[in-house]
Amino acid sequence: MKNILKISFVIIGTLIGAGFASGREIYLFFVQYGTYGKIGIVLTGIITGIIIYRVLKIIKTYEINSYNKLLQRINWKYPKINKIINIIVNAFLLISFYIMIAGFSAYIKQTYNIPIYISSTVFVIICYIIFKKSIQGVIKANEILVPLLLLLIIYLGTKNIPYMLKQNDRIMLITGQSGWIFSSILYASYNSIILIPVLTSLINYIDSKKSIIKISIISSITIIILALIIYGLFLRGEFFVSELEMPLIEITMQFGKIFKHIYGFVIIASIFTSVISAGYSFLGNICKSKKGYNSVLLIMCVTGILISNIGFSNLVEILYPIFGVLGLIQIFLLLKKNI
Repeated sequence: MKNILKISFVIIGTLIGAGFASGREIYLFFVQYGTYGKIGIVLTGIITGIIIYRVLKIIKTYEINSYNKLLQRINWKYPKINKIINIIVNAFLLISFYIMIAGFSAYIKQTYNIPIYISSTVFVIICYIIFKKSIQGVIKANEILVPLLLLLIIYLGTKNIPYMLKQNDRIMLITGQSGWIFSSILYASYNSIILIPVLTSLINYIDSKKSIIKISIISSITIIILALIIYGLFLRGEFFVSELEMPLIEITMQFGKIFKHIYGFVIIASIFTSVISAGYSFLGNICKSKKGYNSVLLIMCVTGILISNIGFSNLVEILYPIFGVLGLIQIFLLLKKNI
């Protein structure tokens, strides 16, 4: 059971990044579809659970310990397609790393008015230290941060229940009911790009094939619950959520000023859990030696500081949907594979 929780925490930590915790992703992919957005969250959770199960079952069955080997197993007939997928995945992982840095800097700028380059520099130094410890550092960080994330988000969700009951399930910000199914699939798809490489590094922590089912169910249900909680919090921000980089920071202030800082911790912690997963997966896919690992790590951290000034919400709204479409290829290959 201990390893089941370890893997589940890594999965949840990977999926809950700055976009999720800040509310930008939930707003973009679900809230704007009204009631259908809630159904979309459940659909996304189910798809994500299936992806987790398929990947873990394949790597356990065939003793796969790298993303490249996984691609070879699920698509051995067309190696050129694998190369294209690998490029897409590595590009997304690197971009996700940059987006998390931008998210951290946006939060610090919005809350404390500290210049972006200062906060991003501090952030990448901490990341550099964690990356030097490899997958053990990733697992340890998630073991500590993810349980705290879950408790804080669930606590805010319980405080929001009376407000939601008073609203009689009133849904705001409906720009159209069509497209919610594709949006839900797209959300699961782009998340799978960062998640699958992480899963391939966890083979040594899978005790048995039976534990794979438990991991998939725990992860899927947890993501659904957390997304629905954040969806519910958006009911408090009808008139200003689309204008802010970090909308849930302002929304949670309605519970009291102290909650602005409490949710600030949620965002920072979620950024750390996601950024270390994306960064570690990118380094694992790209680097073939320890010397190369250290060199790429240094370049990645320095460029992250420079790119962080582009803006968090711009990166989320433009790049995530694009990579979501590209990620559908990977999901198709996974579902097609007989195991």
